[in-house]
Amino acid sequence: MRSYCALYVDAGYLLASAATRVTGTSLRGGVTVVYRDLIAALVRQAESESGLPVLRVNWYDASSKPGGEPDAYQNAIGMLPRVKLRLGRMSPGGEQKGVDLRIGLDLATQGRNRVADVMYLVSGDDDLTEAVEEAQSNGVQVVLLAAPNAQGQAHAVSRHLQREADGIVVIDPLTIDRAVTARKAPTESTVVADGVGPDADAAGSAGAAAAVVGAVSGSVAGGVSGGAVGAAGVDGPTPRMPVAPRPTPADFAGRKATLPALHKPADGRVGAGPTTSLVYSSTTGVGSVGSVDHDYPADVDRVVDEVAAGVIETWSKTITEAERRTVLAERPSIPRELDKALLMDLSDRLGVYDIDERLRFMIRQSFWRHLD
Repeated sequence: MRSYCALYVDAGYLLASAATRVTGTSLRGGVTVVYRDLIAALVRQAESESGLPVLRVNWYDASSKPGGEPDAYQNAIGMLPRVKLRLGRMSPGGEQKGVDLRIGLDLATQGRNRVADVMYLVSGDDDLTEAVEEAQSNGVQVVLLAAPNAQGQAHAVSRHLQREADGIVVIDPLTIDRAVTARKAPTESTVVADGVGPDADAAGSAGAAAAVVGAVSGSVAGGVSGGAVGAAGVDGPTPRMPVAPRPTPADFAGRKATLPALHKPADGRVGAGPTTSLVYSSTTGVGSVGSVDHDYPADVDRVVDEVAAGVIETWSKTITEAERRTVLAERPSIPRELDKALLMDLSDRLGVYDIDERLRFMIRQSFWRHLD
């Protein structure tokens, strides 16, 4: 029986980490991704590392469309040869649901059935640790394929997950730099088709859906394996953030803005209680579980302002003035993609996961202050 390796890609982790490397923020809508090139490069690296052909690329993401249907870009990705699209859903509060469960079930089930000898997991989510152990118990090697940060090191990977995996390999930084670029601001006349932004390289005024599907049809040379890849790629920005207001997770939970002040010890550092180092969670898009305790720095106000300014700078390059005015008109509700990016980036800068209510309030206030 022929031996294979397989890829299990947490798209939320990969694209948020890639956006952080390229733009400095985790805002997925701030980057344009050539998905065909990205996936093909991941396949080549997995085949080179393992010495085995890739059986399949399992691509996990959350659908924001009713009924869990894929959007235009997700549908196009699923049409690529040997790519299996596995979708969770988005809750009304902006949280991904079912993504990590699908990854975990596939790792455990396919490990038990020995569909591959080496599994490459592109994720940093600590919640997947037990699924990794289950696959390993059936004689399968599970290796983490981590996204690179700005220094080329593994970004936002749980220490617990690292410890249980058979190894960790960092994705070639050139893969990210070549396939992921910062988005440019659309013009006021930009046409949005089927809820996603236009393809950056699509000719004429055709909508995004037609451009993406057209890029896929009949354009694959050698599939997504290590051979040649067709010139036309699944190319375009990540799905555009809806301009309609969305409640933030905090709003949805009924949290209040009247919060206790932070306690400042005698050494000048802001105590936040026991916290943990940031890792990515496909459930919430924020951190999960880490291992190192931290205190907030004395200049936390400056850090908060820098994070808010960075997110707004990236976001402003992707929207029209009309979209900006719409967000301002819906104050204090922050669109969920922006709110998630604010919290993720603040967690990353502070090196912690447990962002308390006081800091959540501060980062949202800073967002509106910089946007005015």
